[in-house]
Amino acid sequence: MPKYLYKTKLSAEGMRGTLEEGGVARRDTIKKMAESLGGRLEAFYYAFGETDAYVIVDMPDAATAAAAAITVGLSGGASIDTVALIEPEDIETIAGMTIDYRPPGG
Repeated sequence: MPKYLYKTKLSAEGMRGTLEEGGVARRDTIKKMAESLGGRLEAFYYAFGETDAYVIVDMPDAATAAAAAITVGLSGGASIDTVALIEPEDIETIAGMTIDYRPPGG
């Protein structure tokens, strides 16, 4: 199943809610959301700096991963940057590909 990294930035409202509800409760909410979409929460970490939480999930496909991110974003509690993660084994496949491409001006 494809893996996705959600880099989450909480709004002021989202941060207040997280502090009131607790960090574990928010992680459990994200786990439940992922499972309801046929996915699985692999990792959830809070951070400080530009990103407030890093979340790694397995999702059935890109559309499902996007739907989860859009739903969270529309809630107003957080904004999310989504990164599709690539398994090391996929690099072997990528290395063997022949791609017909010409760079601009080339």
